[in-house]
Amino acid sequence: MDTRVAVMGIIVENLASVEALNSILHEYGKYIIGRMGLPYREKNINIVSIAIDAPQDTIAALSGKVGALDGVGVKTAYSNVITHAE
Repeated sequence: MDTRVAVMGIIVENLASVEALNSILHEYGKYIIGRMGLPYREKNINIVSIAIDAPQDTIAALSGKVGALDGVGVKTAYSNVITHAE
């Protein structure tokens, strides 16, 4: 199956959703290249960026699950880097 490289930007405004977010990201851990989380204490939010290499459907599913969390916003930018599986 072909995979794409993408970056997800996540803003967590409801800190009660952090545990659920971490659980979802753990579920997709085998696809995640790297993750950076920044607590922005002055604004009481968390900013998370995820680099991922996965089938496009998997990236979309992850984005949908994350975006469905209360007080969590997500945007995904896809690269043109595609790996063709044999």
